[in-house]
Amino acid sequence: MATFSVHVTIENKPGISDPEGDTILNDLVLKGTHKNISKIKTAKMLKFTIQEKDKKTAEKKIQEICDELRIYNPMVSKVTIDVFE
Repeated sequence: MATFSVHVTIENKPGISDPEGDTILNDLVLKGTHKNISKIKTAKMLKFTIQEKDKKTAEKKIQEICDELRIYNPMVSKVTIDVFE
């Protein structure tokens, strides 16, 4: 069994509003700084450490956990799972 670090990133799908990202962008615009930034998107990241036989199994197990716990809404959220040794 190997130990893997797994990062699960949850962000809104394209076309879904991101009020937190909009607020941060508006603050930059109001301050007049960083005018070259035109969009900010926020995301939530969960970091797991798991012992499994390989990367693919670790990814599958974490996906199952995320689905089981309903940590995201599949209608509005996009989930990315990255596995590292």
